[in-house]
Amino acid sequence: MSARGRERGWARLVPAGYSLVLALIVLGPLLGSGYLLLRDAVSTPRSFLTDSALGLGDAAPRAVPQDALIAVGSTVVDGGLLVKAILLAALWLAGWGAACLARDLLRVSLGPQLVAATVAIWSPYVAERLLQGHWSLLTGYAALPWIALLATRLRARSATGTTARSTTDTTARADGAEAARSPAPTATPPISRPGRSTLLDAWAGRSGVPGTRAGRAGALGTWAGLAGCLAAAGLTPTGSLLAGLVALLLVGKRNLPATAALWILSAAPWLTATALSGAGAEPSDPVGIAAFAARAEPWLGTLGSLSGLGGIWNSTAVPGSRTTFFALVATVLLLALVATGVRAVLGAGTDSESRSGAAAHHLDRTDVRPDDTAEPGAAPDADVETRSGAAAREPDRTGVRPNGTAAPGGVPDGGSPQDSMHDEARVVRRRLVWLAVAAIVLPALGATGWGLSAGEFLVTRVPGAGLLRDTQKFVALAVPAYALCAAAGCRVVGRWISAMVVDGVRAESPRARTGGAAVLFLAILLLTLPDLAWGVGGALRPVQYPAGWQRVAAEVDAPGDVAVLPGGMFRKFRYSGSAPVLDPAPRMLKRDVLQTGELPVRGGVVSGEGERARKVENLLLQGGSANRLAELGVGWVLVEGGTPGPMGASKTTLAQLNPVYADRDMQLYRVPGDIAAHDASAANRHLSGAAHLLWAALLVGGFLTAAIHSAMRRSIPREAERESHPDHDNAD
Repeated sequence: MSARGRERGWARLVPAGYSLVLALIVLGPLLGSGYLLLRDAVSTPRSFLTDSALGLGDAAPRAVPQDALIAVGSTVVDGGLLVKAILLAALWLAGWGAACLARDLLRVSLGPQLVAATVAIWSPYVAERLLQGHWSLLTGYAALPWIALLATRLRARSATGTTARSTTDTTARADGAEAARSPAPTATPPISRPGRSTLLDAWAGRSGVPGTRAGRAGALGTWAGLAGCLAAAGLTPTGSLLAGLVALLLVGKRNLPATAALWILSAAPWLTATALSGAGAEPSDPVGIAAFAARAEPWLGTLGSLSGLGGIWNSTAVPGSRTTFFALVATVLLLALVATGVRAVLGAGTDSESRSGAAAHHLDRTDVRPDDTAEPGAAPDADVETRSGAAAREPDRTGVRPNGTAAPGGVPDGGSPQDSMHDEARVVRRRLVWLAVAAIVLPALGATGWGLSAGEFLVTRVPGAGLLRDTQKFVALAVPAYALCAAAGCRVVGRWISAMVVDGVRAESPRARTGGAAVLFLAILLLTLPDLAWGVGGALRPVQYPAGWQRVAAEVDAPGDVAVLPGGMFRKFRYSGSAPVLDPAPRMLKRDVLQTGELPVRGGVVSGEGERARKVENLLLQGGSANRLAELGVGWVLVEGGTPGPMGASKTTLAQLNPVYADRDMQLYRVPGDIAAHDASAANRHLSGAAHLLWAALLVGGFLTAAIHSAMRRSIPREAERESHPDHDNAD
């Protein structure tokens, strides 16, 4: 590899390193010894493949296949470490993916790429979802820019494949006509356009025309990567919906059936669990619509909060800076940065800007790298899209004969595969912008009176519609467009600075001016959310479980499910901080822990799906008999001390049970007598297990295949170049 190639390779790794540093700054305190235990986030040293982990319990399968993955992975790696690794990877890949998306779809230099990465990581959405404990949702969030990038490549491949087939027919007809007129046809050397190369262009060369070896390899790698991303996003049902929507919206009509099939396969665990358990098919409590609706932050209103990528329903899961007037200032600054690049992302005025910019600054360069930087010693270049008027007016007639027909491998009418790919990239950018508008406007409308009524109508009549009640989750769909617009805005500001330079006074290069704009953008983005650093102001910190949890986990190994006291699903332990946390018992014990699914939200309670759990809880609080507990399939009762919650007349019931273990934090009791079996059937467990294995195959196999293709494709361009070289073509 040449020095130029090595330098470009290192430049492409900078966004990855930068994103990793940002992710470490955000998660810093959590990476110490201990476990994540904050609101909905629960990690434990060891989890188990219970019926609930497979989505076959009484409650809706909201944590499928997340719980199964942790249960299997914790047999090899400590469960707390595994959750931290997934969370760190999610934030890192979210930033890196946004940078790659900006590089490929906008052809921007390094500075704007870092701006895009910062938008993806350093945002109120990330802060609020971390504070709410939605660590697995952030894997779906991280997959969105990668899915958009892969969808663009699939669209480009379809476009170039169609063009190539059309070109073959046109060339055949032209060759026949030329053969009749002249015995010795000549070929015109292709006219190249240096300096316009991007990853999409490079991918085109590596992917080749469909049907060739390069084309098959390129298609396989792209489809495999898409399958892996969809599976990674499918760690939770909501993440799966986000990823599926982006993929189906962007891949294009030709790729739609295959993409839909891949999405269904990646969602197999929770779709199968819903069908087998029937829990997700029941109507949801309409109270949850208003309880989980997007919330207005100070001075912003609901629409302004969502536009600033905030507005989560839980007012306590918000960084301190979003609870004051500073929220308005931060939102205005973010939207200003995004607004500077909207026109460029939509593609309006690109040609005129390119020509006028080139004429004004004499920036027609032919020695520009794909990352927009000039070669050492060469004159600076403001941007790969800024060309001379001659270059802008000259069509790309690669492989075109004098009579206007395409030479073999060429494209008629002045078009090229690269042009097709850039056209498809423009389509993707525009769709992402409109998707962002919908992702902000629709949740805002959902918080209005008629929007709440519509939501209540849906959840009471449409099975599974309760999955949509937390509407602010879908603001994640706006982040790819925000990242692109901020990156494009950085470039626009750099051009504006260049335009303000007095003629003849060029003390610094356009690249440096774009870098200066990037520094300004980065500073503004970081300052708009200062308390995201270091665990969202220290709220994300590891906890240590008391030793009693391990003792209890070792004791619960006989048949029967586990009932817990006090009543409810949330706890406030002395070791977990002031925020309520989900009861860790379901992920700590080998047997299913009965949970009602009832959620205390905004002073009210949203009913859950756990009917048997509700009967058991009421029985305990009313002091019912031990025999009735056994009939309901309860073999164990765990009393968790030091946490508020209703105990009712449970002492009457506990007196009928056999004590097994007790310390200051918990007491464990065994229910005497024969315990009725309420386990899922073996057939259902096998079906759910098969769906999980299919998901795991997509996850591991997809990424592994894509990685192998990425490693092998370095040799494909050389082979493709030899095959398409005129001397090579005529060698036989």
